[in-house]
Amino acid sequence: MFDNQINQLGNQFGNKLANRTAGRKFSRRGRTAGVAAVVGAALTALVLGTQPAAAQGFGAGNLMQREDFFQQGLAPVSAKVDLTGKQALSACSGEETMRAFTKGKAGAYADVTWTFDTKDTLLTESVADTSADASAASFVKQLNKLVRGCQQEPDGHWYYGKGHALTVRGGMGSWYPAFNGDGKVAGGVAVIRSGHRFGIVELSGQPSDDPGYVEGIAAAAINRLAD
Repeated sequence: MFDNQINQLGNQFGNKLANRTAGRKFSRRGRTAGVAAVVGAALTALVLGTQPAAAQGFGAGNLMQREDFFQQGLAPVSAKVDLTGKQALSACSGEETMRAFTKGKAGAYADVTWTFDTKDTLLTESVADTSADASAASFVKQLNKLVRGCQQEPDGHWYYGKGHALTVRGGMGSWYPAFNGDGKVAGGVAVIRSGHRFGIVELSGQPSDDPGYVEGIAAAAINRLAD
């Protein structure tokens, strides 16, 4: 599926490589900073084919795809995929990556950053394939603990809301709405798992006033992880 996207995005953003902002990462206090700069991000790793091979049966196809967003009121523009596990996990985790989080013990990694036609809206997803269900369950427990650490914040800071359990065809997860410093809905995050695969997906932005769209994103991500 990503082959067609690569061709389309290569044509669409080929002239914007010079505008790329290097080293974009979210910090815990600046979760929406730099969103506009990412819109013109290059797909260099994809186009040049420099990504390492993933474990058999696991890779870019286990990440959210273009068609997964439309029911959530999102119109995707670009996708930057990486298979090294070096993308920052979430706004709450600062600059920690999935590879660092797992201490490099996962068999394969896959990350994606999606941009949309909605201003200041960005989705990041980072997933990993471990050797055993027990390992995945342990990592999921740690990720949920990390996310819950951002539920209690000083007045004026963004924060995650109450966690909600979710079970779908492909597996299970927990999703949390996010709120900005004014208490308004501003995306959300989900910790997901399917057997020995697990990950985290976060949306920065507000497709609608109903935080339930985060549940839809989490469900789609879980089912992709299982495929």
